Amino acid sequence: MNLVSQKLAESLEQLAQLQKNGVVAIESKSLSRVHRQRLLKHGFIREVIRGWYIPSIPDERPDESAGDSTSWYTSFWDFCAAYLSKRFGTQWCLSPEQSIQIHIGDKQVPAQLLVRSPKSNNKPTTLLFNTSIFDVRLNLPDAEHIVTVDGLNLYSLASALVYSSANQYKTAPIQMRTALSMVTDASDILAVLLKGNHSVIAGRLAGAFRNIGRDLIADNLLKGMQAADLTVQETDPFIDAFANKGVNKAAMHFDRRDTSPHVNRMRLMWAQMRPVIIEHFPQSPKLTAKNTTRNIDAYMATVEENYATDAYHSLSIEGYRVTKELIDLVRSGGWQADVLGEGKSTASKKHLDAMAAKGYWDAFQQVKTAIRSVLEGKNAGQVLEQTHSDWYLALFGPSVAAGIIQQTDLAGYRTGPVYIRQSMHIPPNRDALRDMMPTFFDLLAEEDNPAVRIILGHFMFVYIHPYVDGNGRMGRFIMNLMLASGGYPWTVIPVEKRAEYMNALEAASTQKDILPFTQFLGELM
Repeated sequence: MNLVSQKLAESLEQLAQLQKNGVVAIESKSLSRVHRQRLLKHGFIREVIRGWYIPSIPDERPDESAGDSTSWYTSFWDFCAAYLSKRFGTQWCLSPEQSIQIHIGDKQVPAQLLVRSPKSNNKPTTLLFNTSIFDVRLNLPDAEHIVTVDGLNLYSLASALVYSSANQYKTAPIQMRTALSMVTDASDILAVLLKGNHSVIAGRLAGAFRNIGRDLIADNLLKGMQAADLTVQETDPFIDAFANKGVNKAAMHFDRRDTSPHVNRMRLMWAQMRPVIIEHFPQSPKLTAKNTTRNIDAYMATVEENYATDAYHSLSIEGYRVTKELIDLVRSGGWQADVLGEGKSTASKKHLDAMAAKGYWDAFQQVKTAIRSVLEGKNAGQVLEQTHSDWYLALFGPSVAAGIIQQTDLAGYRTGPVYIRQSMHIPPNRDALRDMMPTFFDLLAEEDNPAVRIILGHFMFVYIHPYVDGNGRMGRFIMNLMLASGGYPWTVIPVEKRAEYMNALEAASTQKDILPFTQFLGELM
């Protein structure tokens, strides 16, 4: 073994020990200067701000203008929690608005993280990829109104709702409605309102709860304030949020059993995006209600013709961790800059590609069967729910047989985190996705507009990202199943349009703007 490999292996062991201890934000003093410089040189750590680093992978481009942001976005929240705790101790918390974002399970990376602390210097801290922390010198809420979630100090849900600005209801109505839907009674919110004599805020919250169908909570807020001789004027802060946009108001109402923030957020997104899709997507070709065997066969023939150009490999990744296998590979002198994944060299790339191609072919056969069922009149959402696991098993069966992935990877939905390369959207955790997937199928099965099924069938699936790998391929299969349900032809998303495709999905995920993705697919028609 050469000396360079031996030294790098020693440095990797130090990094692996930090990761084993759950360290994501790495202070300079956590590594010796020699180990730190060696890991930086080979791309295993990356400097965020002076004296602070995160783990990275060697094949990421370090320049921020065209570099790979994935390791930063996947580290963002853990880094900020550790950095802020080191800087302020316990004397800090996120703003009420960003506290709500975490409460509802939305881990999207913000351009600027707003932090309150009595120790603040009222200055921004510039981070990687145009992100920053802005800490403001403000007193914190009472201790009983601060909670800690995943290392982040937050306003409690009740206090966050009380202290969020009125403008937040108009600029982020999905977040605010989702947070409101988590509240089952008025007690905690009323306690905060009464302590601060917040009559105006009480009126706003009463109107907000009534807007989502929680009349009992709204009435109890008003009664509680009136009992304390406080005059309240109820107002609806959402009054302009979806005005004249064709949104189904019934989809905005929740009873007290609808408390899953993940499910409610998805339902709200569906309701908000639906009219945009209907307005901008080409109208359905409207196949005859009763398809004949002949036209079904003709449609299936065109599907078959498109097979060769339709394979599009997944863009998801599971995250970055230094493993024993990688350390051993480096120690043996077998590591190179082009190492793939868990120590697979480029020599195995052709084998990996061959297994992926075989899996795609097998899954394609399953998708064709599902399409035929839809053309014969079955509900597309129900067909998808019954068959999507078969698609996934077919997609990765050859890789299991070849020993490339483990049998347990085919057990079903993922059991850990997953990340999307270059995306600020962080998919929901394992528990959330198990709530969201049944609702996803229900929404598809209940949807009567094929354009909405096409756009949101694809988008919502990759937004949830239920599998460790293959989500992109599965999403495009779903898109084509839903296209068939509306009489549209099988559609290939060209690799040449990859950047436009991913940017459109990113806009939908992070800005809740479905128009770019709708127009992108509509133009491919």
